[in-house]
Amino acid sequence: MRQLLLYCRAGFEKECAAEIQDKAGQQGVAGFCKLSNNSAFVIFEAYDGDSLATFYRDYDFNKLIFARQWCLLVDEKLELDPADRVSAIVQAALGAELRNLGELRVEYPETNDGKTLSTLARKFTVPLRQALRQCGVLLQKENHRAPVLHLFMLSGKEAYLGMSYPENNSPLENGIMRLKFPSEAPSRSTLKLEEAFIQFIPKDEWETRLASGMNAVDLGACPGGWTYQLVKRSMMVVAIDNGMMADSLMETGQVRHLQVDGFKYTPDKKNVYWLVCDMIEKPQRVGELVCDWLINGWCQESIFNLKLPMKKRYETVAEVLEMMQHKLKDAGLRVRFQAKHLYHDREEVTVHVCKA
Repeated sequence: MRQLLLYCRAGFEKECAAEIQDKAGQQGVAGFCKLSNNSAFVIFEAYDGDSLATFYRDYDFNKLIFARQWCLLVDEKLELDPADRVSAIVQAALGAELRNLGELRVEYPETNDGKTLSTLARKFTVPLRQALRQCGVLLQKENHRAPVLHLFMLSGKEAYLGMSYPENNSPLENGIMRLKFPSEAPSRSTLKLEEAFIQFIPKDEWETRLASGMNAVDLGACPGGWTYQLVKRSMMVVAIDNGMMADSLMETGQVRHLQVDGFKYTPDKKNVYWLVCDMIEKPQRVGELVCDWLINGWCQESIFNLKLPMKKRYETVAEVLEMMQHKLKDAGLRVRFQAKHLYHDREEVTVHVCKA
């Protein structure tokens, strides 16, 4: 296995490729990427299969920003006969000596063409699973602790076959977190913060880190998409924006709206737990602002977006995160960073930082 398949948002193949080449290279894994614009996936091919296998086993998938999912490819691209797709897949799995895998996922690129495969993928999954169980590639019962088999369909005639480890992959179909837009929310941006909470905060810590009665500040709040997520968790919110907030949020009595510049506002007391920020501003400036809040003790945790430039998007994010890490370390703060190009993000990356 010398190839790694990574799913990403269509249009972000170059960023995904730059990142995996950088991270693999830092771990001594040399290779190159194969990609096509707007294909929604990247293939990283290593020169040495053993070093790639070690990297794939040991590197934390959650540290990757632009990859939604990754798996080791067990074969070259498969040619599928529409009259009998199952046989080619079973033969490839047996040829790769795959045994006792715990789960099958039939997936496809998140593109307009790829989405047309969703119906085929659903219909195809059951007979393929049965055939793979009969020959021992899959266990007789689904086991979420055993490796996962991925069939990544490019069309009804072509697919890639890969394998991932459940402790180091995305548990989501296609690596995508699909959320329902709450009709009472004032903007669809609310889904970005909801996804960020689910992505970055373990569910068993919600009662202490997303608790009722906490104080929060939302910079660049209007019309209130992110404030909505805080209010529905019964937090008290100071919303900072020169625009207008949704009346429905103001009527809750949980929101105080200040029409001031988010870069000039400072809290009166050091009782704010959450700082959230979705301002349209240069990423370097936002990163420095969040550092100031943490260093001054104005918040304990922050989730914020870095708006991406047209070029060198991965390099820009990496530079801002490195700057922040150095600045916080120099201030004597121990912090934890997480960053992800979430499904509900567009030309931005969502970052979470908290005091360790």
